[in-house]
Amino acid sequence: KIKYHINQEDIDIAIGIQKRKNINFGKALVEAQIIKEDQFLSLLVDELGIPFINLSKYKIDQSLKEIINERIARQYNIIPISALGNSLTLAMSDPLNIFIVDDIKNITDKDIDVVMSTDTDIVKAIDSFYGSKDSATVKDIAKDIDAGDFSIVDEKDETESIDGAVDQSEQAPIIRIVNLIIKEAIKQRASDIHIEPAMDALRVRYRIDGVLRDVFSLPKENQNAIIVRIKILSRIDITATQIPQDGRFKIKIGSKEVDFRVSLLPATFGQKIVLRILDKMNLSVGLDGLGFNPKSLENFKEAVKRPFGMILVTGPTGSGKSTTLYSVINALNTQERNIVTIEDPVEYLIEGLSQIHARPEIGLTFAEGLRSVLRQSPDIVMVGEIRDNETADIAIKAALTGQLVFSTLHTNDAAGALTRLIDMGVEPFLVASSLVMVSAQRLCRKLCKNCKEEMKLTKELAVKIGHDLKPGMIIYKARGCEACRQTGYMGRVALTEILEIDDNIREMLLKGKSSDNIKEFARKEKGMITLWEDALDKCTAGITSLEEGLRVTSED
Repeated sequence: KIKYHINQEDIDIAIGIQKRKNINFGKALVEAQIIKEDQFLSLLVDELGIPFINLSKYKIDQSLKEIINERIARQYNIIPISALGNSLTLAMSDPLNIFIVDDIKNITDKDIDVVMSTDTDIVKAIDSFYGSKDSATVKDIAKDIDAGDFSIVDEKDETESIDGAVDQSEQAPIIRIVNLIIKEAIKQRASDIHIEPAMDALRVRYRIDGVLRDVFSLPKENQNAIIVRIKILSRIDITATQIPQDGRFKIKIGSKEVDFRVSLLPATFGQKIVLRILDKMNLSVGLDGLGFNPKSLENFKEAVKRPFGMILVTGPTGSGKSTTLYSVINALNTQERNIVTIEDPVEYLIEGLSQIHARPEIGLTFAEGLRSVLRQSPDIVMVGEIRDNETADIAIKAALTGQLVFSTLHTNDAAGALTRLIDMGVEPFLVASSLVMVSAQRLCRKLCKNCKEEMKLTKELAVKIGHDLKPGMIIYKARGCEACRQTGYMGRVALTEILEIDDNIREMLLKGKSSDNIKEFARKEKGMITLWEDALDKCTAGITSLEEGLRVTSED
């Protein structure tokens, strides 16, 4: 037997990693590079007598998908190897985790045998066995976007005739135009497609990195056919033209899928359509991939570990509030938690969540939905938006009675959310008792790495801006090149302002202090980084430009 000598210093380092990352001691040893993964597995094999297998050379029976589905395999990082009678054999990298074994035993109602493999090999085997994940980044999809691969999922087959528009919409040229609009949007990394009827044309614009750009101008005579084509894809009533309508559809490119949310609004020259492109891979990047500054990221992660209380994300429309909340919910989405969302509309469809579409027209408001949800013993509740006193009151009381509640508000900064809730009629002591954290958020365009230019900060500008900026300091500005389509920017990053609610702030609330007083206290005493300060930090780091920081945080 090979023996490995580990000193006390190595053990202390591994214990530190184990506590910080909440992983087992063996993985902590590997992560600290004290021992190699294959050496550690070899030790386990010797000590526990559990066989080690090379998954790359193992052919797995397809029928095992019926026993362990893809979601369970990815959640626990396991893969079924064989089933015989009432016995199921699993490959896992951590055979000492009896909780996983017990969970799988309860899920499958089978006796579990364990073999060992490395984490990396198990992930590869899952991708190979179940197929790569359906959702992919828009960037990945753009590589595969070929006319031959493009198809609509679950397209409605039967249509009614309405003034010949339906017949026209089924003609090849109209289908090609709509497909082209969608494909170009994905290629250009658009988040929204705006199709707007004008007096003599049909205008198409894409929102790219938060800014709208003109793309096409289509003939007016094709307007009705294009609108009907999109309605058919979205399963929307084609006969209704004078009322707002909502729908959704999905496209498939190769083995990958992208969801679209569709909104129609009657306007002067016809129905305006906005298609929101929903990229599910944005949700799996987690908080670490959203661009939060380190202090804000640490505060946010601590807040979501609370067993109950309310966490609010504030900001204007299009500031990334939903993506942030979904990223958190996605990370908390485990088998032992009952998570319910109430949204208007449901944006991302996520397996494992109970998602409710609020419908005020039939009495299913946020408040009514939330009241009903609380009777179903949820662990975590996400309310799309707090719009009125009733919703705010129920959400806060839910946070006080044992649920972790996430929601959004439209306020300019984090401190403003506290006074907004009180303005809605919620008692200050309830706000003070229930709130755990408020995060204000904006999305700011990132400078294109291929063409950003250095510039020296002038004395006048440095004095005007302050924030420890010194004359002569190097910052960057946008120039424009082919890669970024002459805009100077590519992609976006979050600017955040995170206000932790402590006893001092609770006392200020109860004494009726203004949001400005609370913000100033949090900055000076708690070291809170404001949106404007976060923007300036990202300017000096070369992530964005001063102009973009000013555009996004102008109210600061």
